[in-house]
Amino acid sequence: MARKALNHKPGAERQGFVPDKIETYPVGSETTLMEFLQQSMPQRNRTTVKELLRHNQVAINGVPTRQFDTPLKEGDEVKVNLTREFRVFYHRRLQLLYEDDDIIVVNKGYGLLSMGTDKVKEGTAYSILRDYVKWSNPQNKLFIIHRLDRDTSGLMMFAKTQEAKEKMQHNWNNMVLERKYLAVVEGGAPDPEEGSVRSYLAENSRYEVYSTDNPEEGQLAVTRYKTLKKNKDYALMEVQLDTGRKNQIRVHMKDLGHPIAGDRRYGGHVSPIHRLALHAQTLRFAHPITRKQMSFSTPVPQAFLKLVH
Repeated sequence: MARKALNHKPGAERQGFVPDKIETYPVGSETTLMEFLQQSMPQRNRTTVKELLRHNQVAINGVPTRQFDTPLKEGDEVKVNLTREFRVFYHRRLQLLYEDDDIIVVNKGYGLLSMGTDKVKEGTAYSILRDYVKWSNPQNKLFIIHRLDRDTSGLMMFAKTQEAKEKMQHNWNNMVLERKYLAVVEGGAPDPEEGSVRSYLAENSRYEVYSTDNPEEGQLAVTRYKTLKKNKDYALMEVQLDTGRKNQIRVHMKDLGHPIAGDRRYGGHVSPIHRLALHAQTLRFAHPITRKQMSFSTPVPQAFLKLVH
């Protein structure tokens, strides 16, 4: 079951490429992985199943695992690759949370570009994942659905097919059911501590976004916020977007008089944790192909909690 192709350059053609033979098993009720595999593959004995696990040939929701006692819940999907091991994705700034034939969901670290620019092409979230999907088949593709600012961490999704990309982008407001961000702002809690900001956002020649009351000058942006924790210096805010405009949260927090900590571009004065204190925590959406409701959430960054301790 071992393979010799592990040292090839990602995305390069491999001599004698053999397509993966993958069996897919939907999970109908709560159980553990080993128990489920033995029930789903009665023709294979326990030793064979252990070997498949040991060689990374079992994946739950697209993420390979070797843990035989991993809990499973209804709606999960288990895949078994009978040809070769699944590639175990690892990158210190990018965590793979979910993968299927149509989409990928990741937790992006701060300081990592979502996609390439005129000056930077490689080392972005897109290029890292593109090389990953091409590893199993050089013909595979990856498409950007939405982006996060370089210094914003948190949940992002990508498409593996043109159809998935177009369905998400063309129906974004209907497909995306919930997007929650966490932000630590300067100056304690805003007054009121819960509310919304509504303005039209435009961009100047220096690519800085600003608020205007003129609907002919900018695009409507609506941001809802709630204070979760506070002290005299900072407040931890939960922020929800009714619209998804460039730099929307950063501009609206500045408009509130409470810029995001570390955001010198939009009014921040200090950078206590040496990063922008903005994190995309929750992403809930309808799957572009199956229409199944998908929900992902990440923990509050520890550095955020320390600021409001």
